[in-house]
Parts: sequence; structure tokens; C-alpha cells
Amino acid sequence: MDPTPAQARYWRKNLQLTLTLLCVWFAVTFVGGYFAADLNRFEVFGFPLGFYLFAQGALVAFLVIIAIYVRRMEQLDRRYQQEASPPLSQARGPFSDD
Repeated sequence: MDPTPAQARYWRKNLQLTLTLLCVWFAVTFVGGYFAADLNRFEVFGFPLGFYLFAQGALVAFLVIIAIYVRRMEQLDRRYQQEASPPLSQARGPFSDD
């Protein structure tokens, strides 16, 4: 069974969102870790910046990534659910006049 055009668009947008957020996750986790030694020259609240970013900042970033994913997927679900459902005037039910 081939997907409908709306299903294909939904899946494409889902993949784009997932890949974008995975890139952000990669940047926070690995790129930030790569520069941690350089960042440790600076201090935040008495802690080296590299340590502080990984102890606090990364956790906040991960929560933000999750929140963005949930919110955006809710929007996509609502949008494509409306496209997939027929309008009420075209819906057939047990009491429709055929």
C-alpha cells in the first residue's frame, strides 16, 4: 500500500524535525565536549564553564529538545489529521441521508 501524498508529507516533515533535533543534540553533546577544556578557562558561579555546561546546561538543552519535539509533533498531528479526515458535510454516518 502506497502512502497518500499527505502521509508522505507528514513523514518527510517528521524526519526533518528528527534530524534537525539530532543535529542539535550532537552539537550540545559532542561539540561542546570537544571544546570543554578551552571553556574551562572561564568560570560560572565558581565552576569551570565546561563543567558547568555539561552539569547543568546540557540537561536543560535536552529538555528543550524534547519540548520542541513534542510541541511540533502535536502541531503536525493536528494539521495532517485535519487533512486526512473528510469534512463533516461529507462524512457518512448511521444517520446520514443517502
